Amino acid sequence: MMNRSEPQQLNQFAAHFISNTDQTQSCNFVTFLPIGENSPLQRAEWIKYLGVFANMEVRANQVYDAVKENYICLTKVAASKKTKFKPIVAWMEYNEGVWSFTQETYKLKYVEDAGGENIDNTINKVTYNISIPDDLDAFHAILCTVDVVIDESYIYDPTSYNISTFLQNIYIEDQSCFAFITNQRLWRYDKRIQNYTALDWYDGAISQPQLVLADLIEAFFPSENYKTTYFRNIAKEEGVTSMSPEMCDRDSSIAMEPTLIACE
Repeated sequence: MMNRSEPQQLNQFAAHFISNTDQTQSCNFVTFLPIGENSPLQRAEWIKYLGVFANMEVRANQVYDAVKENYICLTKVAASKKTKFKPIVAWMEYNEGVWSFTQETYKLKYVEDAGGENIDNTINKVTYNISIPDDLDAFHAILCTVDVVIDESYIYDPTSYNISTFLQNIYIEDQSCFAFITNQRLWRYDKRIQNYTALDWYDGAISQPQLVLADLIEAFFPSENYKTTYFRNIAKEEGVTSMSPEMCDRDSSIAMEPTLIACE
């Protein structure tokens, strides 16, 4: 850990990777922006960029190729799922009385690759204020068409966010119209956390999109025999997993192998 007010401490490093390109640049600052990519695999491919700085280009390419192959195989598994209709999926978040549908391209791509269908893109209104009756009615009408909800509302302590929190924020009384509630398909991507605040979604999930895809396939087509990595089902009162150094089962000086999902 380094004090933000003492940037000279960074001088000891050959390269310091940053994602905030608006800050003052130093000679050893290197821009690292996988979060700016539009697809899960493009985000993971930044490992090749990192490999150059570690003189490990060959290994970086091998890791990416393994991740890509596993990801593509899982998309084929998802495409083979036999259902009458594809599940309709909504990524949405709540902030200060307003719900909004997420439009981030890579998230929409995840839904398509996992065999789902994003909410109707002809809906031209993205935000809904629950204190405005017309907004609330329109929002509820859209949700009545949704099979799976991914609630990405920010909260400082994810351990305190559960189904009751969601129902309070969404302001509904009769739940019978909402299939994602009655069928228990209400998810969040805050399952893996550190110090009760830092989500592994912003780190591990970027480098291993095949795990995210496998999670979503389970969310869309429940098998009940696959344990998700990043997503937890709050409709089933699933809690978070608090990560700690003691849980690391490898020598930190040895590069981590990607976790590949059995794909048949």
